[in-house]
Amino acid sequence: MSTSAKLWGGRFQKPTHELVDQLNASLPFDQRLARHDILGSLAHVTMLARQGIVSTEDARAIVQGLRAVLSEIQEGHFDFRLADEDIHLSVERRLRELIGPVAGRLHTARSRNDQVALDFRLWLRDTILDIAEGIVETAQALLDVAEAHPDVVMPGYTHLQRAQPVLLAHHLHAYVTMLGRDLARLRELYGRVNRSPLGSGALAGVPYPIDRQLVADLLAMDGILENSIDAVSDRDFALEFLAALAILMAHLSRLAEELVLWSTSEFGFIEFDDAFATGSSIMPQKKNPDVAELLRGKSGRVFGHLIGLLTVVKGLPLAYNKDLQEDKEGVFDAADTVTLLLRVVPPMLRTMRIDRERMAAAAEAGFTLATDVADALVRVGVPFREAHEAVGRLVAYCIANRKTFAELRHEELAQFHPQLATVDLPCTAWDAVRAREHPGGTGPEQVARALATSRNQLAEASEWIVAQRRRIEQAFARLLSEDLP
Repeated sequence: MSTSAKLWGGRFQKPTHELVDQLNASLPFDQRLARHDILGSLAHVTMLARQGIVSTEDARAIVQGLRAVLSEIQEGHFDFRLADEDIHLSVERRLRELIGPVAGRLHTARSRNDQVALDFRLWLRDTILDIAEGIVETAQALLDVAEAHPDVVMPGYTHLQRAQPVLLAHHLHAYVTMLGRDLARLRELYGRVNRSPLGSGALAGVPYPIDRQLVADLLAMDGILENSIDAVSDRDFALEFLAALAILMAHLSRLAEELVLWSTSEFGFIEFDDAFATGSSIMPQKKNPDVAELLRGKSGRVFGHLIGLLTVVKGLPLAYNKDLQEDKEGVFDAADTVTLLLRVVPPMLRTMRIDRERMAAAAEAGFTLATDVADALVRVGVPFREAHEAVGRLVAYCIANRKTFAELRHEELAQFHPQLATVDLPCTAWDAVRAREHPGGTGPEQVARALATSRNQLAEASEWIVAQRRRIEQAFARLLSEDLP
């Protein structure tokens, strides 16, 4: 007979089919919730005792039993059995083996519906902090590279065509600002995740004088979810997490794509360290940017998990449905994928070599100063559209005659606009860069200020992460060591 039939089988005359047991089982992947499941149970039984719903003697026996189960899990001695169906029943089965029938009192005033919602939120809360830390480290690595190359000029691109000169530091800082928004999304989500659903029961609440806020306080949560149906049946917090990771991966994938391009012979802007590149099985000369390519490729994996969970929840009637068992594997895999990538990317960035000469040469090639030439005409009173047309014709002439702006004589310039022979034309990419000293621009002083601001913002984010972890660790230490309840 299956465990579920043994524990919940009063209504049934025979156990579930063995294939149904396999289909039902979530234990192979929800084992990672074990610690959070036990911590949630410790808070729950403490509340039950303080409210007089179970006796102090029974509660203390349950507390000691739960701590023993957690020790077995942490030491690798716990016997996970597929027949247990999920981590909740697995823990309760072992608790019953250790302390006997009194273990059955633990589930008073609780359903697996609100129990699993709590476990998922507790796990996700920790995971958000881990990923936030990875984002901070990745953004700091980008800043390290930018600050180490403050005077490197490169071509900025639109449509993957050389457009205007920019500082490499300005280009890299664009990704820092993107990651800053990714970090902000996770911090906002943290507040919505960190609320307790426990006490919602199966869907309608429970007929006991429970103290839901006490449970939330014991678990270092910011409050409770106000509607019991919503608390057990919605997974928008998981969807929002996947959406945040999908946007993060889109940003990282764009960075990876540029690094792949920059590492090619055609660009030649960077070279990856040998530790972050691979060779070819047949071509000895190859140095492949496999790490960056995997970063780019794994974005689709995370996107897929978001679409998968949206598809699961889109048609579910209230309240809980077994479909929601499908809410975790995609989230777990997306979190694992992103966490690993955020560990790999920072050292890859910090060890890549920048070819400043190649970047500088490209920054002035392809008539990237054309806009600045048009702006020089505007500054002496020529309407911008007129200046734009004149410089466009000038570029066409240079291309046809294989000349650069610097090689043109005054009489050649005057053919396209009389003012072109009289104005001071920008000569170098640095001229173009230095002309853009305004907030958000690529001027060296402005970029230096922007990098410093981002440093401060990342330092504040790191302090927030540390503070949240300290709060959680202190709460969990009390649950695992103090004489409860």
